[in-house]
Amino acid sequence: MKITALRTYMQRVDVRPRLLVKVETDEGVSGWGEAYNHGPDHALIPVLEYMFQQIEGVDPRRVEYVVRRLLQEARFPPGAIGLAAIAAIDQALWDISGKAAGLPVYMLLGGNVRDRVPVYCGVYTAPDPAVCRDLTHELHERYGFTAFKLSPYRRDLYAGRWGNVVKEAADYFAEIRSIHPVEWEFAFEAHARIFEPRQAIQLGNALAPYDPLWFEEPIRPEYIPAWGHLRGRLDVPLATGESLFLPQDFLALLTAGGADIVQPDVCVVGGLAQMRRIATIAEAHYASVAPHNPMGPLATAVNVHFAAAHHGLKLVEYKPCETTWCPDPYLPVDGYLELRPDRPGWGVEIDESVLGSDDYVRWERVLPIRPDGSTGYV
Repeated sequence: MKITALRTYMQRVDVRPRLLVKVETDEGVSGWGEAYNHGPDHALIPVLEYMFQQIEGVDPRRVEYVVRRLLQEARFPPGAIGLAAIAAIDQALWDISGKAAGLPVYMLLGGNVRDRVPVYCGVYTAPDPAVCRDLTHELHERYGFTAFKLSPYRRDLYAGRWGNVVKEAADYFAEIRSIHPVEWEFAFEAHARIFEPRQAIQLGNALAPYDPLWFEEPIRPEYIPAWGHLRGRLDVPLATGESLFLPQDFLALLTAGGADIVQPDVCVVGGLAQMRRIATIAEAHYASVAPHNPMGPLATAVNVHFAAAHHGLKLVEYKPCETTWCPDPYLPVDGYLELRPDRPGWGVEIDESVLGSDDYVRWERVLPIRPDGSTGYV
């Protein structure tokens, strides 16, 4: 079996752009992967076309060989766009391998260590308590979710005293707790918008009395020692990792004692092969893995297979969104995604006839502006 073609399809999931990649072979077996669109969105396509020239004619079942080759043929370590492109190729090759063997991908990884995969729902904002209650109960009724992720911010971070931001977040969480079942879990994502670790400690510890599932990415990822300082002074579980790319990044983070939970993204870190290296490093440091996955149904399928085969899983992020191009997505039942042992590869179908029409949508983060005119962090 040999790789013969690579095709890209720029699509959308909800209001976000998503790039799908199809790898074809000379035996008629094809596979699908999804790249993370860091932006510029269309920059990924020529990178993928270039990488295809490096792997054309290779047996697609040699996934580790292909990933290593793409990593090592780069003169310098690939960054966000390069690793996202490798991730999509890696995923497509695993899909081909599973289909060629007639097995779900998780069986190629040593088999499943769990019968179903626990998920939490990303809400991402901080709705007024009554609105939040209605939304979470609706999601619970529909999918069985009992774990959710909110934002801790109830106001513009730069419009007023930081102490008020902290107090309002604590008061908000107290009310959220009071109007939900006691067994439900709530994580809070700070979106790396806080520059000073001291302020992150204030905010995290203000949430602590109400027992958050975790406090996610409060500060920027670049300076690893700050994460050890932060975790040592927080009274809540600290989670991070969506902005890190390489296994070495996660090794440095965990060696510094900088996280309780790591959150690699299989569409960011270079695919499933790289994701499993990161998971092994985490397990050796007694850190659980909660994959970052605000993506579409294809990325969710990849995460299901990773989670099925990795013992040190916490939860998988899930964003309920419908698409036109995946007619049979994994959908939560009672807060879990069920495995599909009778379906080879990722276990989902991609309707290529729908992908024939470009459904690209441009989306950009809104950069906050401080009162003095300088820019904040998104």
